[in-house]
Amino acid sequence: MYVILVYDCGEKRVGKMLRLCRKYLNWIQNSVFEGEISEVKLKELVINAEKFMEKDEDSLIIFSGRTEKWLDKQIVGKERSNIDNFL
Repeated sequence: MYVILVYDCGEKRVGKMLRLCRKYLNWIQNSVFEGEISEVKLKELVINAEKFMEKDEDSLIIFSGRTEKWLDKQIVGKERSNIDNFL
């Protein structure tokens, strides 16, 4: 599946969340990630995030779809991280 993940964490936990999300998805902008991921890997990411999140302060929002081709993406301004994959 294709996901866009957005997080908002307290200052002390931002670094942990950033490192965790980079293991699974492509970083595209501050606190925003996207990419193809299996349901199992997504569940693993969420479980690991919940271990250090403060549920009353932090949030993790995941938008999911079948594939990237069903998503229209428009970038205005500088693209932070180009995620084109070359083989």
